[in-house]
Amino acid sequence: MSSATDEEEGGPLRRWTRDAIQNPGSTYRGLFYVVTLFFLVTTLFPFYWLLVLALTPGDQMRNIGLLPNGFNPYAFVEMFERLPFHVYMFNSIVIALTTTVIVLLVGSFAGYAFGRLRFRGKTPLLLLLLAISYFPPAAFILPLFQLFTGNVTLVTLPVVGAVQSPNWFNTPGAMVTPFSALFLPLSIFILTTFYSQIPDGLEDAARVEGTTRIGALFRVIIPLSAPGVATAGVLTFIGVYNEFFISFLMTDGQAENWAPIVWGVVNYQGQYQAFYNLMAAASIVGVLPVVILVVVAQERIVSGLTAGALKE
Repeated sequence: MSSATDEEEGGPLRRWTRDAIQNPGSTYRGLFYVVTLFFLVTTLFPFYWLLVLALTPGDQMRNIGLLPNGFNPYAFVEMFERLPFHVYMFNSIVIALTTTVIVLLVGSFAGYAFGRLRFRGKTPLLLLLLAISYFPPAAFILPLFQLFTGNVTLVTLPVVGAVQSPNWFNTPGAMVTPFSALFLPLSIFILTTFYSQIPDGLEDAARVEGTTRIGALFRVIIPLSAPGVATAGVLTFIGVYNEFFISFLMTDGQAENWAPIVWGVVNYQGQYQAFYNLMAAASIVGVLPVVILVVVAQERIVSGLTAGALKE
């Protein structure tokens, strides 16, 4: 009788601790639900808030609660009427796809060299590439702007004279070139990890059949490393699609001059008035290509990010 009374008087914390020890499975499951709910709320709430702003009429933007002040879905139509936002999205998709192709192509050759070849200084060089990838992009803005606006003297020749850097302002090259350099180190590291795990016998068999190293790379190594290639490609595409500093600096904001999606969202803010509902609607529409890409390639991304975590 006294023992039962002691258990009842133990308090909720002691009872919860005793139940957790006796039934750890339910405790782990409960903690998993709590952590999952926390991440869902913190991740999805910004999108919900964008939807609230987009559905709120422009003249009722004050004192907004968790529900929109009114209901105005016409903002998703007006955003295309006021600006050619679809052109901004097309520009960003083209720039991101071009950068991804360049990064994967160059990164595949570099990843093959680092992962499957032996040469002196390989490890320090790979560490140097990783160190470069941690440099903030803002540190390169002014030099890149000078370079791609034709204000840097590349070389001085006796006959020709000074050779200036190309004027790529308002062109895709002014964005694709620095993007490729900034996102290449991370892709090289990912591809090096995957390419080094391919058994040498598979490549040797292809070489015996008369395939060159480049042929073995594209016919054997890359297909067997599809999760890693997909991971590097998706991360590069998302990073370039969402990039702000360089994209904002290298164009004048006009859609016909290859201005990306960040300019499209910013252009809804005028000199005397800001259309926050249109900016929110544009942000929701602009994120849809990334959402579709992640949903389609999520299995490849997960397998690519977790590969190598466990060894048999």
